[in-house]
Amino acid sequence: MKKKIAVFTTGWCCEILSQFLTGMQRSLENEGADLFLFTCYPTYVDTSANKYGELNIFTLPDLHDFDGVVIFGSGLDFHDEIDKILARSSDAGIPVMMQGQRREGTVYIGSDNYVATLDMCRHFQEKHDVHNIVFLAGTADSMDSELRLKAVRDYLEENGRSDDLKEVFYTKWENAAATGYIDEYCRSGKKLPDVFICANDGLAMETVITLNKNGVKVPGDVLVAGYDFIDDSQIFDPSIASVDQCFTQMGEACGDLWKDVFAGKKYNDSVIVPCQFVPGESCNCYEFRDSDKIRRRNGREAHTKRAENTYFNRKLNLIDSTVLSCLTYKEFTGKLNELLTENHTFEGDSFHILLDPNFGLSINDPNIRLRKNGYASRMEVIYSTEDGVKYSEEEFSSSGLIPGYDPMSENHLYTFLPLHEGDESFGYIVFKDCMSLIYNHFLQTYQSRMGLVFDKFRHALSLDLINKRLLEVMKRDPLTNVNNRMAYEDKETFLQSEINSGSGVEFAIAMFDVNNLKLINDSKGHDAGDEYLIRSCRLICNVFKRSPVYRVGGDEFIVVLSGEDYENRDVLMEKLKNRMSPYKADLPLPDDYISIATGFAEYIHGEDTSVLDITRRADERMYKNKAEIKGKTGR
Repeated sequence: MKKKIAVFTTGWCCEILSQFLTGMQRSLENEGADLFLFTCYPTYVDTSANKYGELNIFTLPDLHDFDGVVIFGSGLDFHDEIDKILARSSDAGIPVMMQGQRREGTVYIGSDNYVATLDMCRHFQEKHDVHNIVFLAGTADSMDSELRLKAVRDYLEENGRSDDLKEVFYTKWENAAATGYIDEYCRSGKKLPDVFICANDGLAMETVITLNKNGVKVPGDVLVAGYDFIDDSQIFDPSIASVDQCFTQMGEACGDLWKDVFAGKKYNDSVIVPCQFVPGESCNCYEFRDSDKIRRRNGREAHTKRAENTYFNRKLNLIDSTVLSCLTYKEFTGKLNELLTENHTFEGDSFHILLDPNFGLSINDPNIRLRKNGYASRMEVIYSTEDGVKYSEEEFSSSGLIPGYDPMSENHLYTFLPLHEGDESFGYIVFKDCMSLIYNHFLQTYQSRMGLVFDKFRHALSLDLINKRLLEVMKRDPLTNVNNRMAYEDKETFLQSEINSGSGVEFAIAMFDVNNLKLINDSKGHDAGDEYLIRSCRLICNVFKRSPVYRVGGDEFIVVLSGEDYENRDVLMEKLKNRMSPYKADLPLPDDYISIATGFAEYIHGEDTSVLDITRRADERMYKNKAEIKGKTGR
């Protein structure tokens, strides 16, 4: 049976993460081990709720089911989360390897940033005569960032030039923070440093862009350097002078250590991979690499990438339109499953969407809350295929992580991402062998769009149900429980639209006025009057069973006859009259007494131009009938 290694990190460091994972897979190729990557995309500027919802994916796996844990520290600076993972790993009794950060009881895997940074400083001094440095750091608790800064300080101190480090600014790894800092620096009128050393290539590229916007040329007016040597920085103009941390080699070293662990061999508790400073155009060095060749290659690939982006965006838009067009939760699950069954080119033949069973229930009941910590023990399977085989059950135990998982198959990389809104968990999605999607940020876009559209659907449907219930209450007569005047006005508007369109609609309007209501109210009280109205309304409803009944006044009702009731209107009106009591003008009245004046009128094609024409005739006939009823008594 294959070994299982859980990997924890965020996905923002996509390029170096994919390099590290590639190295691990390469080393473990013949070992029989699956990698389970639990990743997410929180930022330091997120709301605490959104960060909680993202990082919740780390709680999904039961580490007792794993053989080891890897924490990719270059992408995970949330130290509380690292503490939790370490505590769970200790409880499970499994070893932990940490890249980029040192923790007691773990195996450290890192690169020699320190020596490479010393080489960078030496290059700037000897090649470019640099004397004034500004360092754009990551965070104060980042081991990588602080080690790089320490190397700069140590080099300057060793050479008696400590004052050359003019400023240190902590960006918290946010490009926007670098932009704000550079803008303010340029506005201040302060003399530019000789070089901006940035804690990663992303910050370095953002620094160049912002300097250019402020009229500062790189490398003409100032030099810029970064770290990580990512592809984007190599084709950037100017190409960024950077430290290649050799993440693929780090991943291979990590995999080699796991092979020793699985074989029961002794292994080192620390592995350091050498780094290399690579000068570039941003430090006015053009002879160290052929950046134009890399750019030409990237240009050849641009068409393919553009086509991939177009397809990807179309797929996301199709998911949006499909989900948001659904009017019920059942329709939502059915249509989404159908869509992914017909077209899963992007997702692949192994892809899974699992939702908390309370996600659907919360649509109909606002009192049902989604969990904010962990995942439900049983998840609803919205869509699930593994190697093209659909999972047939409607539910799945979240402890199993992947429906249809085969522990005896070839090695694979499974990537788990959270679905949530704020700190409310919807569920999770699983991709298989998706290294290219990790690398190009497609996973982040897919995950965030899916979470957003699921939340829009849930809220839209909840609001729609609430509105429908409110409308039902607003359009319902509280005494008789039939439709009220507001509902009739809507019906009247609809009928008028049918007349206007010349649709050939056939209908009649019957009007009813309950006799003797005032007499009963005055003699027996309003409770007795209410009972009389309810009894009269029940008779109308029992006779006109297929037509809507409306109470439009204290003792007035309207019925709109269509279909079978319209065809049998004369018979039904006669049936109603036959079930009524003989009219009496004075007391006492029988307990089951019902007397109603009636009148109805049909819509006449070509003559009636408004619903008012019909109601006017029905109303006249009703009052004529009332007069006839009262006339029979001689009073």
